Amino acid sequence: MTARYSLADVAALIGEPTRAAMLLGLLDGRSLTAGELARLADLSAPATSLHLGKLARGGLVVVHKAGRHRHYRLASRDVAHALEALGVISTAACAAASAVRPRSPAHAALRAARTCYDHLAGVLAIELADGFERARILEIGGDDHYRVTRAGDQWFGDALAIDVAALSAERRPLARRCLDWTERRPHLAGALGAAILDCFLARRWVERGDSRALRITRQGTAAIAKLVPGARSVRR
Repeated sequence: MTARYSLADVAALIGEPTRAAMLLGLLDGRSLTAGELARLADLSAPATSLHLGKLARGGLVVVHKAGRHRHYRLASRDVAHALEALGVISTAACAAASAVRPRSPAHAALRAARTCYDHLAGVLAIELADGFERARILEIGGDDHYRVTRAGDQWFGDALAIDVAALSAERRPLARRCLDWTERRPHLAGALGAAILDCFLARRWVERGDSRALRITRQGTAAIAKLVPGARSVRR
């Protein structure tokens, strides 16, 4: 990788379709084995190993051993944010074609609710952020972050058992505005966004599947509708 053109080198790593498929497969923040990534990218084991080696040397993934298996994950939140940003650009570039082409069930599921590394994304996440703003639980604090209000501190503790003060003490941003690649509007990321996803999973309001898409459960449908009245993501 050249210092002068390192951006181009990283873009080339991401731009190869099978490597892009593997990176997107890791975008939910979990670790996957080389075999699982091979199935995602429809590659042989040797070809997968070659591509993963390039991604690791380029600083996009890291690997750790667990017994006989090697597990891969995205190297950092910055990599996840970059992939999401590229998704926003690609969605905008394809907007005209998408308007006339019917969405696949898989794309519709991703758009409804999914993980964005360690937090919620999709229509569900947009509706939550909008609802928090309307209720003055969150305020826009700048171009790239939200501010939790005094009422929000109390609400997150009462409604979701989330200790905002403890999250504020972490080194990462508390409430970041992350541009959603399907909706092209910001959703809630940062330590608070991750805590909300953990809460929803622990309460079984959403469930993981084989992809980044999340399924909103029947219990979650009722609970989330109370959090965000009229949310279209939980209508049946």
